[in-house]
Amino acid sequence: MTSTARSSESHSSRSTMRHTGVAALALTAAAALLAGCGSSDDDGDNPLAGEKAKAGEVVVGSNNFAESTLLADIYGEALKAKGLKVTYKHNIGTRETTYGFLKNGTVTVLPEYNGSLLAYLDAKAEQKSKDGVNSAVKAKLDPKLTLLESSPAEDKDSLTVNAETAAKYKLTADSTIADLKKAAPELTIGGSPEFKKRQQGLTGLKSVYGLEFKDFKALDAGGPLTQSALTKNSVQAADVFTTDPTIVKEKFVTLKDPENLFGFANVTPLVKKDGLSQKGVDALNAVSAKLDTKTLLDLDAQIQLEKKDPLDVAKSWLSSAGLV
Repeated sequence: MTSTARSSESHSSRSTMRHTGVAALALTAAAALLAGCGSSDDDGDNPLAGEKAKAGEVVVGSNNFAESTLLADIYGEALKAKGLKVTYKHNIGTRETTYGFLKNGTVTVLPEYNGSLLAYLDAKAEQKSKDGVNSAVKAKLDPKLTLLESSPAEDKDSLTVNAETAAKYKLTADSTIADLKKAAPELTIGGSPEFKKRQQGLTGLKSVYGLEFKDFKALDAGGPLTQSALTKNSVQAADVFTTDPTIVKEKFVTLKDPENLFGFANVTPLVKKDGLSQKGVDALNAVSAKLDTKTLLDLDAQIQLEKKDPLDVAKSWLSSAGLV
């Protein structure tokens, strides 16, 4: 497998689709919006000119899914703790829209996923390492924008097994995909129909890790059908997001991916350069240094399973991490 192929697959993977949005109506609306806000610095051509962040104010935005809202609250409260004036614009919509909002100054800070953002900016870009991805993103970004430090936390596709399978084959959170090689011929794996032929799917699991499964069951893209099938043991392994709270609820085990078959999706602050002071940069980099996938999964579970308020969860974690 080449890195270019991996990057191409990442662009079309369900994780990229989730983080960018795929509704035709939303894309049409975004295109119409950005026709005015992304191509000109002339306020007369910019329908959002009146919504730009006020001087001395940091506007933290989020895309329209729960984890993005949580991450925005974490960023915002970390900035407030350093004395910065913060307001929020939650649930803005797709990447097409949020990227335009950053460029025109409507939003100052946005939680992003480095590999997914690179695939949006350049579908053919190679993704060999986290640092390489970030360098490539910075080279493609609008010159008014930049990435800060990436966290170890990732929200991406994974090979995950149910509790029964993990117990049977002695798989733990420290096990890798390669550890499933001997058991795979006895197992049925589930995923979206595309997963069967995708490099970031059965094709790559075979070529990179040597896994060949007994059977494949076409389900949805990590949604309720996949979750139910894995819970009921009609499939023993499946493609599941690494921060899906079902992992916690059903005691699933996500296998480590040392060869980075599923690419990179590190949570990373994307910021407007002139909108954030060095004090703010340092605060967000400190958040990234503390946030890993296990922590993010736990925080997501508190919101989606325990129905806690994202802002309360954000404040509690920042306090426990010594960041406020």
